[in-house]
Amino acid sequence: MDFQADAIDRVIKNAIQVVENSKYQMFEILEAARDELATLNQELQFVMKETIETLQKVDQLELNYRRSRVRLTEVSRDFVRYKEDDIRQAYEKATQLQLDVMIYREKEMYLKARRDELQKRVRNVENSVERAESIGSQMGVVLEYLSGELGQVTRIIETAKNRQLIGLKIILAQEEERKRIAREIHDGPAQLLANLVLRTEIVERMVVKQEFKMVQDEIVDLKGQVRSSLEEMRKVIFNLRPMALDDLGLIPTMRKYVHDFEEKTKIRTIFETRGKEHRLSSAMEAAIYRLVQEALSNAAKHAYPTYVVVEITYQAQMVKIVVQDNGLGFNVELLEQKSKDHFGLIGMRERVELLEGRMEIESAENQGTKIVIHIPTNVEKGKE
Repeated sequence: MDFQADAIDRVIKNAIQVVENSKYQMFEILEAARDELATLNQELQFVMKETIETLQKVDQLELNYRRSRVRLTEVSRDFVRYKEDDIRQAYEKATQLQLDVMIYREKEMYLKARRDELQKRVRNVENSVERAESIGSQMGVVLEYLSGELGQVTRIIETAKNRQLIGLKIILAQEEERKRIAREIHDGPAQLLANLVLRTEIVERMVVKQEFKMVQDEIVDLKGQVRSSLEEMRKVIFNLRPMALDDLGLIPTMRKYVHDFEEKTKIRTIFETRGKEHRLSSAMEAAIYRLVQEALSNAAKHAYPTYVVVEITYQAQMVKIVVQDNGLGFNVELLEQKSKDHFGLIGMRERVELLEGRMEIESAENQGTKIVIHIPTNVEKGKE
């Protein structure tokens, strides 16, 4: 057995070294792709701005050209009022404007083609960045999984396969959550802040031109965008962990969440508590909050109920959670056979098992669903 452990240790160390080297290479590729994306976006913004200015210039030149043609016709017909020099000047002006229109139209076509090409390249690089991030996350999962102690790896090899899968799913869930948060910040506050920088540059140019009325309007718009950025950031922070959970406790936070859920989904939602309420450990309260959150989310997405009841009962050494709805329901016996269609419920069951609790599901087609969860509150902190 010791020989097997040493062999496994050597294999794992070699694998970790290879994965670490590959991870750094992937990180360099990702950073290069991000730099290229930033350069392309900057160039695209410049081209789009120049395209708009060129379109405005073409419109103005075409208007001037039409006016010059009218002028040329007018002086050509009236030989009494206008001399030969007047006719020649009108003709030269019309010819020059016609040439300018042709030049700027060519420039417009080139800029549009360049804009389309840049937009295509931006999409391709964005896809490359997304794939590189996904591969990097997967490599991070593998590296974290391989970096465990040898004794732990040996025990995993000797224990049931389900334990391995649960551990891996937890790590995958963490990586996916980090990726989701990063994308949420990138698509929300980061984009808004980048736009604010661009708008402030526009305000600076307006101030130089002394267009104070436009500056005032722009500042009002900027104020609204700052508020939007702040709201987006608060959403991200709340999704990470509701601060009320630490300050007020589980029950007040749950009441607020249920109220918001009812307003958002228009589903009648009732929240009840039984027993003597008391504070649990921070990890335990967060776990119960996430379980109820997942149960309500599943009901809204898949069951289409008209009402949902959430009940939390405090017992001596146990917390009982009941979430019941009058939605579509499903065949519980087919749940394990079609587990890929029930990621939410499977994830809830695995969370409950990690808390040394148990979860029961009662459901039938067109008869609603009832989820009952029992979680012991006297587990050791290490197991929490």
